[in-house]
Amino acid sequence: MSGTESEWSQGDRAKAAAKLMVGWVGLLWLLEVVDVVSGHALDSFGIVPRVPSELIDIIPAAFIHFGFAHVAANSVPLLVFGFLAALGGIRRFVAVSALIIVADGLGVWLISPAHTNTAGASGLIFGLFGFLLITGFVERRPLGIAVGLLVGAVWGTSILLGLAPTQSGVSWQGHLIGLVAGVGATFVFRRRTPVEQRGALSA
Repeated sequence: MSGTESEWSQGDRAKAAAKLMVGWVGLLWLLEVVDVVSGHALDSFGIVPRVPSELIDIIPAAFIHFGFAHVAANSVPLLVFGFLAALGGIRRFVAVSALIIVADGLGVWLISPAHTNTAGASGLIFGLFGFLLITGFVERRPLGIAVGLLVGAVWGTSILLGLAPTQSGVSWQGHLIGLVAGVGATFVFRRRTPVEQRGALSA
């Protein structure tokens, strides 16, 4: 691949997106192996609400999980949503993911119940779901709309269940904040349509 990201072919974009997400998910599994071997020492990187020193764990918490079942449950949706989002550009995907992770971590730190410890990639997953769901409509791109409808049809029910505050041991707060952050990221990193670009040039 040569030149800027905008010059990549669709095949190049797909390969880069796939490599990025396989590496990302692989890192989550590697960290969980380290966590188990170390006697769950990495669990301390989760977010304990309203403790000032815990603010440094906002980003690490998105990569730490509480057991292999936890990381397994997050692997497939993160792989799929991340791949689809990264197809629109690696740099934008990284920026969107960073915004979601930081906003979600801060929200969890602010509103989660006291004395809880929250970690995992689910906040990012819910954020990427929100981003994919509406970005096609916001940018008026038919392919993006189709992707949003497909993602909503396949995962919509699971996402709604993840927002229910009745589930024990599940951070519905993190899920909700992640979803809102993903929707917000759609507008922050919105790409203008060709018509809007032409209008801007002629103004």
